[in-house]
Amino acid sequence: MTAIQHVLFVQGGGAGVHDEWDDKLVDSLSRELGDAYEVRYPRMPEEADPSYARWSPAIRREVAGLEDGAVVIGHSVGGTILVHALAEQPPPRTLTAIVLVAAPFVGRGGWPGEEFELPGDLGARLPHGARVHVFHGLEDEIVLPSHAGLYARVIPRAQVHRLPGRDHQLSNDLSEVAEAIRPAGP
Repeated sequence: MTAIQHVLFVQGGGAGVHDEWDDKLVDSLSRELGDAYEVRYPRMPEEADPSYARWSPAIRREVAGLEDGAVVIGHSVGGTILVHALAEQPPPRTLTAIVLVAAPFVGRGGWPGEEFELPGDLGARLPHGARVHVFHGLEDEIVLPSHAGLYARVIPRAQVHRLPGRDHQLSNDLSEVAEAIRPAGP
């Protein structure tokens, strides 16, 4: 019997995002991954006003509840806070992959904001052995596609996926994300 692989999906920020926006991303991901994966989708505290101080403890609790070999995915500001939390305090579990979807880069060249500012050595601080994927729609008007390049600069091992014709929600289609996190065939 094959073990179920855990996937943690951290929502983006904003009023109603969990139930009215990012739920469609989770539905797409779950459908694409199939029964071999369990996608966990917790509601972040005070989703309308995301803050590192409130969200990082919730993210750490969720990551601690995963099995070794899990995948963590963060959408929009949820991705920014997720990667910051992983860099600040290594998770107690071995991660297979870290996936950022339309995540704003907070720091030099990206969005201003001291609370979320990412360290220049972000890649070195992330869990070793975990694959890192950065997905960004080229039609994203909320977080400009150039943010993907900013992540690539501070996470040299990251694979950047720029998706033509896709918006901030990747047009509610995470098929490429599912393909990237599934193990390669024999």
